[in-house]
Amino acid sequence: MMITELHMAPLQGYTEAEYRRAFADVYGAPDVCYTPFLRMEKGEAARRTLRDINSPLNAGTNTVPQIIFRDAAEFEFLTGVLKSDGHRRIDLNLGCPFPPQVGKGRGAGMLVRPDEFRHIAALIAADTSVEYSVKMRLGVDSPQQWQALADDLNAAPLRHIAVHPRVARQQYGGELHLAEVERMLGALRHPLIFNGDLATPAAISDILHTFPALHGVMLGRGLLARPSVLCEWCSGREWSSDERMGALGRLYHRFEELMEARLCGDSQILAKLQPFWHYLEPAIGHKAAKRILKARTLSVYRQEVEAALR
Repeated sequence: MMITELHMAPLQGYTEAEYRRAFADVYGAPDVCYTPFLRMEKGEAARRTLRDINSPLNAGTNTVPQIIFRDAAEFEFLTGVLKSDGHRRIDLNLGCPFPPQVGKGRGAGMLVRPDEFRHIAALIAADTSVEYSVKMRLGVDSPQQWQALADDLNAAPLRHIAVHPRVARQQYGGELHLAEVERMLGALRHPLIFNGDLATPAAISDILHTFPALHGVMLGRGLLARPSVLCEWCSGREWSSDERMGALGRLYHRFEELMEARLCGDSQILAKLQPFWHYLEPAIGHKAAKRILKARTLSVYRQEVEAALR
C-alpha cells in the first residue's frame, strides 16, 4: 500500500512558527509543514520571515522553509542565506497568485518565464547540498502553461512537486482543472502532491481515489477551517462535534500562550489570533465568530471562544 504524505501548506500571516508549534502539540506534526515564503526585502532576505524560519519552535514540526524569487540571482541569494543557516531542504514557490508578486515574475509569474526557470533548474541540478521541492499553479491565465516548464522540472532533482490545479487569475475560486493533474502525472517524473479544496476527510479520500498515483496531499485553508481533518482522515472516521471542538479549544489555548510569549499588549496578540476565526465560522456559527472578532481585550476574547466551543 502506498504511503500518503500529509503536508501543511504555507499561508502568509497564518501558519507562522507559533501556529505550527501549537498545531503539532495538539494534533501531531504533519509529514511536512512549510513556512510562509521568504522574499527579498530592501536588498536582503526579509528578516521577520528569517526569524520565523529559524525559530526554536520549529523543532519537531517537520518545517521546511519556502522561498519566492524573481530570477536566478534572487534564487541564489535566498538559498545561500538558508544554506548558511544550516537548512538542507528548501521549497520553491511557483504558485503565489497575488498580482503584486505575479506581476514581478515571482510565484506563479515564473510559469510564464520558462527561459528564466531553465537557469534556475540548472542551478538546482548543480546543487547537491540541498533537497528542493516545488509548489506550483498550472499557469497565470491558462491551465496549460506549466507544460512549457515540464522538461526543466524533470531535469531538476526535485523531492516532489505540489500542484494547486488552478491558474493565478482564479485566486482560490472557480473550477479545479483536474484533467491537467492527470497530464502532470503522466508527464512529470517527480512525486506529485495535490493541493486545493481539501476540507473534509471525504474530499481527501476522493482525490486519492481519483488519482491513485498521487504521492500525497497538501492542505491550507481547509486545515485552518477544520484543523482535525488530517487526524480524522488517518483514523478512518469523522470526529464528533465534541471531539473537534475540544481539540480546537486546546489548539487556540496553546496558540494564544505562544503568541503571548512573543508579543506585548492585547491588541497585538488579538491581531494574530482573531483572523483565524474567519475560517472557523462554518464550524462555530456566524454569530459566535462575529463576537470573537469584535473582542477588544483578551479576557473578552477568551470568554467568547469558550462560549463558542461549548
